[in-house]
Amino acid sequence: MTTSKPQVSTELVYRAEQLDTAAVSDALDSLGLTGHLRGLVPRVPGSRTVGPAYTVTYRPVAEAVSGFHNAANYLDDVPAGSVVVVDNFANTDCTNWGGLLTSVARRQGVRGTVVHGAARDITEIRDADYPLFSVGVSMVSGKNRVELDAVGREVTVGTVIVRPGDLIIADDNGVLVIPEDKAADVITRAEAVERTEAKIAAAVSEGIRLDEARSRFGYAQPWNENRER
Repeated sequence: MTTSKPQVSTELVYRAEQLDTAAVSDALDSLGLTGHLRGLVPRVPGSRTVGPAYTVTYRPVAEAVSGFHNAANYLDDVPAGSVVVVDNFANTDCTNWGGLLTSVARRQGVRGTVVHGAARDITEIRDADYPLFSVGVSMVSGKNRVELDAVGREVTVGTVIVRPGDLIIADDNGVLVIPEDKAADVITRAEAVERTEAKIAAAVSEGIRLDEARSRFGYAQPWNENRER
């Protein structure tokens, strides 16, 4: 079984933890990158997660195969600090995450889970305050319906590719992926976006018109952190 290991530096993960996904999205836009993983909804309000992606792919159990088929046993191999990204091709007919996996993930030091499919045991997961994002919710088990296809393989969510080691950042706004080789640049630009917006907010609170404040501090390209004119 192939495993993916976190590659993004601890410093970059820490800096990303301080950022809102909106600022990161603007930074991705500035580089012409699409990082929004559409259709993924936060299941634990107020939770957020940041960490390198550990990718997991499922496939349907073949109808001709008999006997019990467990959905997957990969979680013991996930490195601490990772965000598990599960790809079941947005299929919500059965689940790919639940309460037991959440307990193991917590013990393993996993930072959160993104499910391109469905999850269950949502009340239990909310009680654990575990960051979970999924396309859907269901009570139907994945046992005898899906099985593990691969770990450590790139997956596609909508039109966006997620590779092992890419940086995942998710909050109440949704889920973003930052390509590993672009992480430093994106985070630096996102930090500039937040500083620019803070300057605009402070100016407005002092009575300056919004349009003037936006013009003064370079709202059109906040990642450039234009100086006051």
